[in-house]
Amino acid sequence: MPPRTPEAKPEAHWAALALIAAGTLLTAALGGYASVSAQSFYQSLNQPAWAPPASVFGPVWTLLYLMMATAAWLVVRRRGSTAARPAMAWFAAQLVFNAAWTWLFFRWHLGAAAFVEVLMLLALVAITLRTFWRVRALAGWLLLPYLVWVTFASALTFAVWQLNPGVL
Repeated sequence: MPPRTPEAKPEAHWAALALIAAGTLLTAALGGYASVSAQSFYQSLNQPAWAPPASVFGPVWTLLYLMMATAAWLVVRRRGSTAARPAMAWFAAQLVFNAAWTWLFFRWHLGAAAFVEVLMLLALVAITLRTFWRVRALAGWLLLPYLVWVTFASALTFAVWQLNPGVL
């Protein structure tokens, strides 16, 4: 287990927590804004039999965002905000890709781009999980459901894109 390297000033941890919360909330808000009409659009698409109902996505993403932010906070608390910067850079990158997928798929209806993008998101989540795990195992465990969900979302994105060639 890597040594804990706390900041000289505890305020730095709280500033990092504020940034983590703000970044995670901004990602959720951008995704929410892009998916204002997602439920009706999603229901209008041809879907595989294993596709979940639209009502599942909101609660799942709420829980995942809470777990992601908690994992990031654990990394900062273990390493200190300065030493955690490399891990937090991966976290920030996956947040950007997380928000972008919603725009590509639900707002702009770009199925191929959304599929390529979700594969990149999947890679970023895996790297973030591995990086977090090395700092604190619990942080890695907290990202595991997110990795599973993005894996599922990748398959679903591909299937829906293939089933809706005139729309996506």
